[in-house]
Amino acid sequence: HREVYRGRIFTLSVDRVTLPSGHTATMEVVRHPGSVVLLPMPAPGRLILIRQYRYSIDRFIWELPAGSLKPGEDPRLGAARECEEEVGLVPGTLDEIGELFPTPGFCDEWMKFYRCTGLTPPPPDSTAAQDEDEVIEPATFDVDEVRRMIKAGDIVDMKTVAGLALRG
Repeated sequence: HREVYRGRIFTLSVDRVTLPSGHTATMEVVRHPGSVVLLPMPAPGRLILIRQYRYSIDRFIWELPAGSLKPGEDPRLGAARECEEEVGLVPGTLDEIGELFPTPGFCDEWMKFYRCTGLTPPPPDSTAAQDEDEVIEPATFDVDEVRRMIKAGDIVDMKTVAGLALRG
């Protein structure tokens, strides 16, 4: 095992491993603390998405709000924190609706999905704020409109497509 990079969000390691077949291989693995994906629903059939600038693809995209967990952070608390930071609302109810590994070929990140309902404005003394590297604009859509946006290629984010499928 050799750690070749340690960043703010993930680490990159290069490991020499023995596979279940008995063969040995050198594997590069992105180690990530996990993340939460939110389906904020201000009303039945309505969903809040965020329009966010993504440097890695150099464009703004519509997506479900999400965020990395802090090391050791309870996912439910992380989901509430991210909802307030990215959407500006506090969830009254968080229902876990699924878990997925988005890129298991090279990364151990797992995503836990939460339906957020009973959304209310944060208390006046709230200190929640977007991260410095985030450029986010929330907007509310009908779920059917979100499905049309996916089919039209206006939504290109995999966690958003998966989250809508998990919602049912």
